Order: sequence, then C-alpha cells, then structure tokens
Amino acid sequence: MLQTTEPTASQIIQSWLNRFNAASIAADPAALAALFLADGHWRDIAGLTTRIATYSGHPSIAATLASGLQHSHAHTFIIAPDRFPPRFVERAGVETIEAIISFQTQHGPGAGILRLQPGPTPLAWTLMTARDSITGHDEESARLAREEPAFERDFGGPNWHDKREAALRYTDRDPAVLVVGGGHAGLTAAASLGALGVDTLVVDRMARIGDNWRRRYHGLKLHNQVYSNHLPYLPFPKTWPNYIPKDKIANWLELYVEAMEIAFWTSTSFDGAEYDPARQRWTARLTLADGSQRLLHPRHIIMATSVSGTPNLPTIPTLDRFTGTTLHSSRFAEPAQWRGRPVLVFGTGTSAHDIAQELHGNGAQVTMVQRSPTLVVNVEPSAQLYDGIYYGDGPTLADRDLINTSFPLPVMKQAHQQLTAKARALDASLLEGLERIGFRLEFGEDGTGWPLKYRTRGGGYYFNVGCSDLLVQGKIGLIQYHDIAHFTANGVTLNDGRTLPADLAVLATGYKGPDHLVGTLFGPEIAARVGQVWGFDAQQELANMWMPTAQPGLWFTGGSFSQCRMYSRHLAMQIKLAELGLT
Repeated sequence: MLQTTEPTASQIIQSWLNRFNAASIAADPAALAALFLADGHWRDIAGLTTRIATYSGHPSIAATLASGLQHSHAHTFIIAPDRFPPRFVERAGVETIEAIISFQTQHGPGAGILRLQPGPTPLAWTLMTARDSITGHDEESARLAREEPAFERDFGGPNWHDKREAALRYTDRDPAVLVVGGGHAGLTAAASLGALGVDTLVVDRMARIGDNWRRRYHGLKLHNQVYSNHLPYLPFPKTWPNYIPKDKIANWLELYVEAMEIAFWTSTSFDGAEYDPARQRWTARLTLADGSQRLLHPRHIIMATSVSGTPNLPTIPTLDRFTGTTLHSSRFAEPAQWRGRPVLVFGTGTSAHDIAQELHGNGAQVTMVQRSPTLVVNVEPSAQLYDGIYYGDGPTLADRDLINTSFPLPVMKQAHQQLTAKARALDASLLEGLERIGFRLEFGEDGTGWPLKYRTRGGGYYFNVGCSDLLVQGKIGLIQYHDIAHFTANGVTLNDGRTLPADLAVLATGYKGPDHLVGTLFGPEIAARVGQVWGFDAQQELANMWMPTAQPGLWFTGGSFSQCRMYSRHLAMQIKLAELGLT
C-alpha cells in the first residue's frame, strides 16, 4: 500500500517562496498578486519602500509590490536560518502556516513574516517585509568603529569619562539628530541611533532623567507585564515584578542613559525650530538649565513628547465658580492631604481610576464623574490576553517582536474582536456590577478592545486593579457628568437638586495628541504639511509615526514600551540611510 506523507510547514513555505522569487524576477505585478488571497495583505516597514504602509487586496498589492521589489532590488526570499522555524499556528481564529523569512536588498538584508492559508495551492494571507540591517553600516560595524586600542599609550591624556563629558557639551559640533523628549520613546530612539553610530542628543525639560515617570501619581505601576516592556539592548532583570512601579521605571531610565552612553541634557526646553531646505538642516532653539539660549543645527529632529504629552483641559461650564483646588491629573501628587475631605475626580480612564483609588486609600471621600462610556477590563487575566498572542512562550524576543509588527490592521482587528469577547466573558460579573450602579461601558470600535483605543485616542479604558470593585461596593461614588446642573463655590449641584461638596476637583481629562505641539513649535505651515500624527491613516498605519513625514528632517516616535522598542530600530535605520545618502 502506498503511503502519502503530508508536506511539512517548511516545505509548503519554501514552495510558495520559489514561486514568489520567480514572479519577482519577472517583475510581473499580476503574478505577484495572484500569490495572495483575494483579501490578502502586504505590510511594508520601510523594507521594500520608503514608508510604513499596508496594502490590501489584489489591486493594491499588484500596484505596489512589483515596484517595491524593483526599487529595493530585493531578491532571494528564503526561510530565515537560525530563527524560529515555520509552524502551523492559529491567528485571529484562522489556521495558518507562519514563517520568518529573510531576503536581500541593494542596501542590506531584510526580514519578514509570511502567513499562508493551507489548501491545494497555499496562498499568502499576510506578508510583512522590513529592513533588518544596512550592509557595512550595521550595529556590529558601528561598534567596531568605536573600539579603542587594547592598550592606551597616552596615560596622561583624556580617558573614557573625560571624552564622554567633553562630547556631551557639543561645543565643537552639532548632533545629527536632536530628540525632543527623554522618556522611553526618546531613549529607545537614541539608543538605536547610537548603536548605528548616529550622533544623537536628547533634551528634556525635567530636572532629572526619569522624572516624567518619577513625578507621576504615587501608586502608578505599568498595567501590562514586564516581558512585553523590555527596552532594546538592555532587558529588565529576570528578578523584576510583573507590574513595574513608576519609580523603578524612572531609575531604570536613568541607568539606561548611562549604560547606553546616550547624550542627554536635562532642564532643557525645546523652544522651536526652523528648517533650511538649502542646507537640509534645522536651527533649533533651546533654553538651558541656567536660562541661557543655545542654537543647534541638527539634520533631523525626532519629536518624542509622548502620544499623550500635553494635558487636555476642556472647557467645563461654571467650573470657574468653584473655589476649591482644581488640578489636572498630571499634577496630582499628594493624596494624604485630602484625608477625610470630599473630592471629585472627573474622568473614568486609567488615571482617573488610579487616582480615585489612591485618594480612597488615603481616607478621602471620593466621587468619580463619568464623562463618556469607558472600556473596563480586569488587569488579570483579561487585559493580558492581547499581549499573550505576541509574547507567549516559544520564539525569542526579537522573533516575537517581528511577529508583533507583522499583523496588518484588518487582521489585528479580527484577532482583538475575539479576545475582547473572551475578556467580556471572563469579566462578566464585574461588568454586570458596574452596569447596576449606572457605569456606562463600551468595548472599543467594533468590539476590538483596549489596544486599538490606545492607538487611536491614547486612552478611554481602565485595567481594573481594584477601583471598579470599590465603585460596585459603593466605597467610591459615581455620578454622570450630564447630571451636573452647575458648579458652586463648594462643589456641584445636580439636576435633581442634590448637592455634592468638594474641596478638590481632579481633572483626569486626558492629554492632547502629539500633533498638538507641531504648530506651536514649528509653525502653522509645517503643521499643515505634516498633518495627522498618531491614529490610523488611509494606509492603515499610525499616521507619521517612525517614518519620513512630508516635512524633511522631522520624525515622530511614541507609544508603549513595546512599540518604541520594536519601531526604534526601523526609525534609526531610515535615518542612517538618509545620513549615508542612500534614500
């Protein structure tokens, strides 16, 4: 009897790659598109093109993939050696064959993720391509270029410390890149640029590295687990807790700057910049710690001022009548002083809940004011489900990061809808309790949960670490904003005639997006040229993030620890190519 052997995942992937390579050599758009499902997707992270963009469906893929292959001179697509092997795996409820691939371009190797749907002739569901390094200008080449002689002959000359201190002053040169903002977004960009030998300076208004975390409210911790939050080149120790406290993060950022030899100016204000197209450089205006002014001429400016950096202070009618203390959540720091006193917390996002819980824990009489429906999910296990599909066991962190970046938006939405349904089932008891007390719930656009809310508006959700339970138990009060008739000197009057006293009103009303500062710092013309920053654009990507903008020399970074870790290297490689004149 004849026995048939089912082909392995590697054999199926290699067969598709053989057909893809043949179509690439022929530069046949129709043949390339035919290798994809009708509703397939190609996502390029500046690997074959100069943009980060997603192309969905045969017409879009056919129109761009062939030209991208020709533009980059990409060839020899193979299963990546020495990386996690091809496997059968379920993604977004679909059985797929997933593989890490590699390829060559005119400027160096690339890497990607290919997913096929099984069948008589397997077709690509998703393909992601990205640059992996730049030949002759990779991180190892840059490290070797910095290497000093094994034996230092001039013992009377400057040592490593002396040279670093002198370099930090920038008295004899301008940085190639000026990074505005010294949080995790700015530092990951600076570390990745430094690894490629690109001279980079970070400036921040804070007096101490890490103060953007250190000075936030007392009880703050990260609400996703440590394994998804590592910084590039220097992961957190294995002894660290799952949920990292803010001061631990702040101290680590300070250590990171020193360990990665990042040039950093504290107590420095970026006051704006003008671009000189003839010289292809900026004139950036800085105010230093001593009040003096400094002009720098970087070729690139990276805005790393956070996707939620500028406090949003909405116009609240009659608030001016309130004679108590009013604070935005970014300025809230001393809960103990409100012990035994009535407090109103406006908002029901993460900061609002955490501040309300902290005030309650310090003996304040807290009432939350809900302004709009809010997504609530228990921090465990429900909130961690989303990271789990990318950061579970198996591949290395580098391979998992590649997998994470490979999901086009439609597939991500499909996966998150399923995870949100699972989270709602797990959290049913809590959600029912919240609805009983009149808390208005929502679950993201089309039920896609909290991750896409973060990517569109930077908030509007809460990972429950206990405050929701306090609300359900009546230990923290709840009113709806639309039930407030007006403010009084000592609190608020409700539409039904009741009064609520307050000595403090905390406005946990969120932050403005990263595009808010563009007009202020660069002028309305550049702001109009750049347009939207953050939120999804027409190409299904976060607008103007980690890629060239319409304004030469202006870049943006931000987002979660994992986003900044993954995309900082892609941002750095694009800037390195520009510095080499290879764009």
